Amino acid sequence: MLIRRLTQLYTAVILLAMLSVPSQAGNIELPSLGDTTSAIISQQQEYELGQAWLRAYRSRIPEYNDPLLHSYLEQLLIKLASHSQLDDHRLSLVAINNPTMNAFAVPGGIIGVHLGLFRYAKSEHQLASVLAHELAHLSQRHFARRVAEQRKNSVATMAGMLASLVLAATVGGDAGMAAMTATQAASMQNSLRYSRQNEQEADRLGIETVYAAGMDPSAVGGMFEEMLRATRYTGSKPPEFLLTHPLTESRVADANSRIAQYPLKHYPDNLEYHLMRARAMLAIDRNPAASLNRFQSELNGDTLSREASRYGTVLAQAELGEVKKAREGLAILLKESPNSLTYQLEDIALDRQEGKFVNAIEKNQQLLRLHGNSYPLQMSLAETYLKANRFTESEQLLRAMTRDYPDTAYVWFQLAEVSGLAGNIAGVHKARAQYYLLNGVFDKAREQFGYARKLLVHDFKEVAIIDQQLRDLADLEKKMENF
Repeated sequence: MLIRRLTQLYTAVILLAMLSVPSQAGNIELPSLGDTTSAIISQQQEYELGQAWLRAYRSRIPEYNDPLLHSYLEQLLIKLASHSQLDDHRLSLVAINNPTMNAFAVPGGIIGVHLGLFRYAKSEHQLASVLAHELAHLSQRHFARRVAEQRKNSVATMAGMLASLVLAATVGGDAGMAAMTATQAASMQNSLRYSRQNEQEADRLGIETVYAAGMDPSAVGGMFEEMLRATRYTGSKPPEFLLTHPLTESRVADANSRIAQYPLKHYPDNLEYHLMRARAMLAIDRNPAASLNRFQSELNGDTLSREASRYGTVLAQAELGEVKKAREGLAILLKESPNSLTYQLEDIALDRQEGKFVNAIEKNQQLLRLHGNSYPLQMSLAETYLKANRFTESEQLLRAMTRDYPDTAYVWFQLAEVSGLAGNIAGVHKARAQYYLLNGVFDKAREQFGYARKLLVHDFKEVAIIDQQLRDLADLEKKMENF
C-alpha cells in the first residue's frame, strides 16, 4: 500500500514538473501579469499537490487532535494570514505531538506545527513570528520560484524536487514517529530548504505581518535568541527548524535592523497562549505525574504565567484522577476569570469525569448559545453525550459538524465510532470512508463505501449519493495516476 500510494503521488508530481515545459497545444492558460511562477506551477496546481501531500502525511503520521489547542492555532493562523500577502487563503493546519522545535510550510497552504514549538516560544508574539515566517514562504511562492530557477534542468530533476515533499510523509510506518524524527533532517532539508535570500525575504515579510496583525515585531528577534539558546543546549545538532531555516549572522543582523525601524510600544501578553502552552507541555510529556511536578515547581518558583502553571496543575491532576484537587485549583482560576471558555471547558470535563453528565450537558449547551458553533464546545458536547450513553444525540451532533468541518479527519473518525454505538452500521461505513479518503487510503475508502451501499440498497437517494462519491473517488485516483 505504501509503495503504491507513493508511486501515485510521485506520478502526480512528475506531471506538475512536466507542466513547466511550454505546451504546443491549444488551451494555454495565461499566467497573471507579473507572476512568472504561475507559468511554471499555478496556484491551483500547488494546492492540489499540497492536498496530495497532506493525505500521505496523515496516513503515516498521527495528528494531535486536541480541539481546544487546534482551534487556538487555527485562529492565530487566520489572523496572521489576513494581514499577510497571501493570495490563496485555503489553509490546512497540521499539529503534531513532537517535542522538537519545528514548523513548516508545504506548497498548497499546508502549515505544520510541532508541539515542541510551544516549549521554546515564550509568548504568543514569538509563536506568531514563526507562523508569519512560514506564511511568507507561501505568499511569495518560494517553492514555485525554486522550480522556475531549475527550469533549464531535466524534468526528472524538477520532479525529484517536488517528490521530496512527500518523502517526509512516507517514512516506513513500522518505525512510526521515531523514524520520522530521525529522517526528517534529510528529507525536509532537501524539500523545504530555501535560499538565504528567500529566508531573509520571509523574515522581512513575517515581521511586517506580525506588526500589521497588532503584535510585537521584536518577538522575531526574541525567537531567534530562543533558537540559538536551544542550539547551545543540544550541542552540535541544531533544532529541526534550523535544519531547513539556517540562522546565519547576516540573517539575524538584517532582521534586527528591520525590527529597529518599528516604534517601541508595549504589547500585552495573551494569557490564552500560556494556557495552550500548558496543554502542549502536558501532551509532550506523556507523563501527567512528571507534568504535575513541573507545574507545581513553577507555582512555587519562576514561571512565565502563574495562571497557566495552575491550569497545567489542574490538567495533570485530572489526568491522574485527582478530581477533588483539580476542582480546587480550577475554582481559583474561575474566580479570577469566570468567563474564560478554556476554564469553563475544563469544568465541563471534570463534570464528565465525575459522571455528572446532566450538569455537563446543560453547561455545554448554555455556552454554545453564547459562543455559536465553537468547534471545541461542539466536540465537548459530543463527547459528553457519548460518555452518557446518549449515542444517537452524539451521532447527530457529529454528523452536523461534518458539514462545517468536512476536511477534519478527526470529526469523521469520532462519527464512525459513535455511529457504531448508536447502531447505525451504514453510518459507520460512510464515516470511515470519508476518514480514509482524507488520509489517502483510497482502497479502504472504496471498500467502506461499498459496504454502506449494500446496507442501503433499498434507499435510492442514499445509493445515488454513494455512487456519486465512488465516481468522485475514481476520478481522484485517475487524476493522480494519469497526471
